[in-house]
Amino acid sequence: MCFPPKMDATIINIFPMKVVTILLHVCYDIAMMEKRNYQKELDAVTGALTHRPRLMLQCCCGPCSSYVLEYLTAYFDVTALFYNPNIRPEAEYEKRLATMRQLLSSMPLAHPPALAEPGWRGEEFLAAARGLEKEPEGGARCTACFLLRLEYTARAAAEGGYDFFGTTLTVSPHKDAERINRIGFALAERYGVRWLPSDFKKRNGYLRSIQLSRQYGLYRQEYCGCGWPERE
Repeated sequence: MCFPPKMDATIINIFPMKVVTILLHVCYDIAMMEKRNYQKELDAVTGALTHRPRLMLQCCCGPCSSYVLEYLTAYFDVTALFYNPNIRPEAEYEKRLATMRQLLSSMPLAHPPALAEPGWRGEEFLAAARGLEKEPEGGARCTACFLLRLEYTARAAAEGGYDFFGTTLTVSPHKDAERINRIGFALAERYGVRWLPSDFKKRNGYLRSIQLSRQYGLYRQEYCGCGWPERE
């Protein structure tokens, strides 16, 4: 049995996180048969704006953030939140954080984003992924990771009085936009902040991120974050 998207927030509210991860992961696999066009939904949001809202944007790395920031800073006042406890080891986290800072100091944006960085919190990812160590890339461990990072972002957005929260994750062709957006919409109900739908890989977004990375000489990592277990 699976649940319709409108029940995602209920699932998150009543079940333990480990159970939520499994339930939502199974449901996303089924939902892939009826995928929504999240790029068009983003177009509808930006097309209806009458002012510059504040956006808390979870940024997974500098290369992925390049195109997304180029895109979104035209519409939003963005805070780039570098919350990525999945990145291991800590030295790799620091290298990617330095790349994020390099990007923000290099891009000539009309509305430069602020950077929020809570520090490396690897133990939070380990707790979220416990029991899922043998899951394949793209499996239930990734669902737990998305949920961990997006819930932190939603909470930070709510506490900071932001209008929207979102993520750069959907620019990657290796990340499931359906899964990410369903988690985002569910957390929006829980925290009372609007989720910014996206599928940034559309319209050659991923290609543009590669071009910008080359232009600014950005370090492009060879693995997402945990690289479990070979990067212990």
